[in-house]
Amino acid sequence: MSETTNNIIEVKNLKKYFKVGKKDVLKAVDDVSFCIKEGETLGLVGESGCGKTTCGRTVVGMYGKTEGQVLYKGKDVHSLKGKEKRAFTKDVQIIFQDPYASLDPRMTVAEIIGEGIEIHGLAKNKKEKEERIAHLLEMVGLNKEHANRFIHEFSGGQRQRIGIARALAVEPKFIMCDEPISALDVSIQAQVANMLIKFQQEMKLTYLFVAHDLAMVKHISDRVAVMYLGAIVELAESEELYSHPLHPYTEALMSAIPIADPKVEDTRERIMLEGDVPSPINTPPGCKFQGRCPKATDKCRCEAPALREVRKGHFVACHLISQ
Repeated sequence: MSETTNNIIEVKNLKKYFKVGKKDVLKAVDDVSFCIKEGETLGLVGESGCGKTTCGRTVVGMYGKTEGQVLYKGKDVHSLKGKEKRAFTKDVQIIFQDPYASLDPRMTVAEIIGEGIEIHGLAKNKKEKEERIAHLLEMVGLNKEHANRFIHEFSGGQRQRIGIARALAVEPKFIMCDEPISALDVSIQAQVANMLIKFQQEMKLTYLFVAHDLAMVKHISDRVAVMYLGAIVELAESEELYSHPLHPYTEALMSAIPIADPKVEDTRERIMLEGDVPSPINTPPGCKFQGRCPKATDKCRCEAPALREVRKGHFVACHLISQ
């Protein structure tokens, strides 16, 4: 899946396991591979608990890997040291899901945004740093007067804007957006999403956009990877995936997206999945989805399908889909 040479991120057979108790192992990310081209947004979607946030955090080096490899501009993320590690932490940033938990309540807004500027020496003096902070606040729709306030004085949407300003402060190349709008009011979700799109175009940013809101992912993503129980089951360009979902799980997800036209909505058939998501500690043999799939065969129950290209740029992990 690395057919082009302009990949900024390459993930190869990545695994992230957690020990649970004395013997059990939770397979949060289980043999995941994908690439992200420079300047694009890859959406990573799936149900809560499918491992998408753990995958994103392992990709940016926040979590150590169990197996596999993550390359950033050709260099192994989990082997970086010294100056290379420092450069990586400048180039790669995270926008967290919860703006209440990800910002230090003891620090002023200026201290939160200015911390990265100081660490990476991006301002020559105090005045230049203050000017950069004021500019960043204006970029995200806040006033420069907000710089001396504390986080508890802001709404959730304002806090997330501060989190975005913090990420942009060090002039990054790649940002892992960990469900950045899910904790916000619906009325401002679109504002924040459109802001991220605008910054991407202006600053030539690359995003890994982790989310479970399928409609928003379609709006913001160039390509989308669908994750189920620690594995990617389908990956394609956004329009292709939403128009022609191939995996039974993706079909069920797409059938749940509401359509604004009531006449069309009334004629649609919702695909209801039976059963619950299996435990990532005791994953079933064969295909991870076979216990809930209405089309599962004996082969699905004993042999795990590989993620393969069935159309140009469209990958799916399913025995039932032919080339």
